[in-house]
Amino acid sequence: MKIELIDKKNFDAKENLTVKLITPERLEKAKFKKTLKKAGFCAEQDTLCGMHGKSLLFCGIENHDEENIRTAAAAVAKAVKGFSYKSLSVDIDEKNIRHFIEGFILGGYEFNNYKSKPKKQKVKKLYLTCENVEHLTELFQEAVVVAEATCFTRDIVNTAPDDMHPETLAKVAKKLARQNQLSCDILDEKALKKERCEAMLAVGRASRHGSKLIHLAYKPKNAKKRIALVGKGLTYDSGGLSLKPATSMVTMKMDKAGACAVLGIIKAVSELKLDIEVHAFVGAVENMIGGDAYKPDDVLVSRKGDTIEVRNTDAEGRLVLADVLDYAQDKVKNPDYLFDFATLTGACMVALGQYTTGVMGHSNRLRHDLSKAAGKAGELTASLPFNKHLRKQLKSEIADICNISSKPYGGAITAGLFLDNFIKEENKDKWLHFDIAGSAYTESPWDVNVHGATGAGVRFMSEFLKKLK
Repeated sequence: MKIELIDKKNFDAKENLTVKLITPERLEKAKFKKTLKKAGFCAEQDTLCGMHGKSLLFCGIENHDEENIRTAAAAVAKAVKGFSYKSLSVDIDEKNIRHFIEGFILGGYEFNNYKSKPKKQKVKKLYLTCENVEHLTELFQEAVVVAEATCFTRDIVNTAPDDMHPETLAKVAKKLARQNQLSCDILDEKALKKERCEAMLAVGRASRHGSKLIHLAYKPKNAKKRIALVGKGLTYDSGGLSLKPATSMVTMKMDKAGACAVLGIIKAVSELKLDIEVHAFVGAVENMIGGDAYKPDDVLVSRKGDTIEVRNTDAEGRLVLADVLDYAQDKVKNPDYLFDFATLTGACMVALGQYTTGVMGHSNRLRHDLSKAAGKAGELTASLPFNKHLRKQLKSEIADICNISSKPYGGAITAGLFLDNFIKEENKDKWLHFDIAGSAYTESPWDVNVHGATGAGVRFMSEFLKKLK
């Protein structure tokens, strides 16, 4: 659906549905109060009532807080899919424009690539009517860019594993680079061998699809900051020889969500034309089973040179990230920030629930700043603290480090501590690890998220990056 910002004085669309956001207090003074109450409409948050004889759709909101505007917009977007109007309009102001656009685009998102007969939506346009178009144009464009980058991320995550494997993910990155004038460098397995990425190569060696390390870069002139983003790109994770149960294997196409998030972030940054240099690194690998699969009891040599005892082949994402993080730090010397995104542990979901991204790192200030940006962007984050006692649980008797903890508790934190082993000392306070295992995918719609990928990380990182000075 096309979204257009238009001066309310000049607005005169035929066959248009007017959307009105209304609070319970405002309902008491509404023109159609009696009719609405007869219909049982009390203006509770996200409830809807149509008066089609008047071409009106009322949507209840508790108040005009950002979150309420977003979810109300999402409710409207879902409702109008079955309507036959040519357009709909809503009166908007500076405070609400971004939140309404994001809620409407994200809540109305559909992934129909595999449906033979997808339903066509008859409503073709959303008009945002306002009094000062010029003043709101920048906010409008920014909101559309971030929301569409989030949907771009969702599309890649939602694509079936037989269609989105390391080679095709590399093609997506190349296409994005062409469209957004990014530099693009892709390492195949021969190049990865030369780079000594043996941990990453071990994870993917039983797959018929060759592993890829993707590096996209956005380099504006006179950039104020340099940012390195690293994403876990397990295009499918069977668990390897430590095979997942059948029910746990369903939805494992989402194990590439970290990689997809960093592609979505660099897409948003380049289209917003932010004056910061951003590098996106993706470790694209498929973890399968076969005669050539890596095994529990194997000892791998990471790119850094540390040896890793494998005790569970389903703890594979951290092995890929170990090599990609080390590579990224060599390619981007002295970054201002280093962030990694990964659907790393089910333990993070146990700790925080399925809606919240776990944040780990050494800098309290940086964690606070990211939490603030996430709140502004409408995403949920929570910090998980490192400690020396959990670090001891990664001790190996035969290698430098073990890929899983010796105890079944604190799994999200021990995974973060494993990654910390591969962060150079000078980058420790610049690095944050985001575990999006719970927040990246949902089978039950919530907030502005529909079934499938959520695009977790794109909105809050875009919010954080655009505030950098």
